[in-house]
Amino acid sequence: MNRVPAAVVPAAHGSWTREPAGWRADPYTAALTTGQGPLYLRSREGGVVPLGVERWCAAPDAADRTVIARCEGTVLDIGCGPGRFVTALALAGYRTLGIDVSTAAVHRTVRHGGAALVRSVFEPLPREGWWNTALLVDGNIGIGGDPDALLTRTADVVAPGGLLIAEVADGDVDERLDVCVDDGRSDHTHGGHGPAGQGRARADDGGFFPWARLGARALVRHARATGRWSRQAAWELEGRTFVALRRKRERPAPSLPGPVPPPSG
Repeated sequence: MNRVPAAVVPAAHGSWTREPAGWRADPYTAALTTGQGPLYLRSREGGVVPLGVERWCAAPDAADRTVIARCEGTVLDIGCGPGRFVTALALAGYRTLGIDVSTAAVHRTVRHGGAALVRSVFEPLPREGWWNTALLVDGNIGIGGDPDALLTRTADVVAPGGLLIAEVADGDVDERLDVCVDDGRSDHTHGGHGPAGQGRARADDGGFFPWARLGARALVRHARATGRWSRQAAWELEGRTFVALRRKRERPAPSLPGPVPPPSG
């Protein structure tokens, strides 16, 4: 398979997905720089969800490899973070692109040999409607705090008959919450776009941004509600749960266009 050329392309000028200058020293960026936590998503109510920074910055583990083994054709990693899936898939010969609004995450992905863009899933993307597989792992089904909107948008990006692999929370969870990124080392909160970089922070609201948490049953329920996805499989390994969805062929797939240019802003 041909590979997408490695590139770092910023979002359009003025877009809310651009990384604020003051966020370049936030806890998420610092954690990516060192490859170490601790790092959390902290809700307004004070609850915390630990983030696996060390795992994200390492080579794919056994659970990750079950995801890689199920990928088909071209792969878009939504909220790619430091890029372990992007680089592993590229080495395996897949045509793969990661997107993330964190500049630090995208630069780390490219340094390790992956192709990545500074981009939100809700912005225009290269090859929309032609990706064979999309990934929403490491809790990225929470992006934007609106699973229906995210699943609908992902269906626009993936080709008819394409695959979405999502990692979900344990148990029967279906919740919306406002969170901020926190390293647990100070009393003040840290704003930003979140660990996967796709949600919009509220600059006047203490850095909190909308997020969602879904279990497997909730994900399938929301996916079916869009009318564009059907459940294909679910599996667990090492305490992590994944669900594969198949995009319905609601219209005939058009023929593949001509040569694909490199990603551009």
